[in-house]
Formats: sequence, C-alpha cells, structure tokens
Amino acid sequence: MSDFKYFKSLDVLDPETQYLAHRATEWLEHAYAPYSNFHVSAAVLLEDGNVILGTNQENAAYPAGLCAERLAVFSANAQHPDKKIKKVVIVARKKDHKELTPAASCGGCRQVMLESEKRQATPFEIIMLSHDHEWVVAPSAASLLPFAFSKVNL
Repeated sequence: MSDFKYFKSLDVLDPETQYLAHRATEWLEHAYAPYSNFHVSAAVLLEDGNVILGTNQENAAYPAGLCAERLAVFSANAQHPDKKIKKVVIVARKKDHKELTPAASCGGCRQVMLESEKRQATPFEIIMLSHDHEWVVAPSAASLLPFAFSKVNL
C-alpha cells in the first residue's frame, strides 16, 4: 500500500480535492438512508471541470438501493461519455451527526470504478476518510481492487 498517501487534515490536500470534499459533504443531505442511517456522498470530477454528485439511495427491497459512488460514476459516464473521470471524493456521516465518519467503497463500487478506469484508459484518484480519521488518496481504482473481475475473451 505504499502508493497510498495519507493526510491528517483536509486542509493540507490540494484545493481541488478540498472543493470536492466540501461539495460532497453539502450533498449528504440528499442521501436516502432510512434503514442504515449511514449517509454517503460522492463527488466525481471530470477532466473538463464538471462535478457530478451522488448519494446513497436505499430501498426496503434490499439490495435494490444504490451506493453513492456507483450513482455518481454511472451518472458521469451516462451524461458525459466522452469525458474522463479525474478524481472521486467519498464522504460519509451518521444520521443526525455533524462530523464525517470513515467510509471506504464496497467491492461493487470498486469494480464499477475500475471498469470506468479501463473504459477511459486512464486511472483516477479516489479520496476517502480512513478509520484513523486521515484522508487517504488512492492513486487508482485498480489500487483498491487488485483481484478485480475482468472481461474474458471467449
């Protein structure tokens, strides 16, 4: 994991990442999480500067809901198919709490982000809060999912 970078505070990260983290944090209010009470938001930065936001959307017919990362990445790919993703910032907060809580993408979200990297033939950074309350910058989705599913040529 030597490719990962750790930062004690959001304030020491680059202004672009700080901006995305703030946008994602503001967007947490749009999460629909009545079952888990765990609100997650993702901000996707495209190469042209557009920001696509997504939040987790739960459903009583589990697992019919969708994670914030998948919602944001799928939206970016659908709305801007010719634009590359540059960076994804993920934030989370427990219901009725003000402070952010650690959250890492699930395996399904990691796979979706990895396939987006492969489609665009360019890695993108993924930034999230660790269990040590440090900001982690992963250099790519591939770094988060070393044994990913892959398309098999038959």
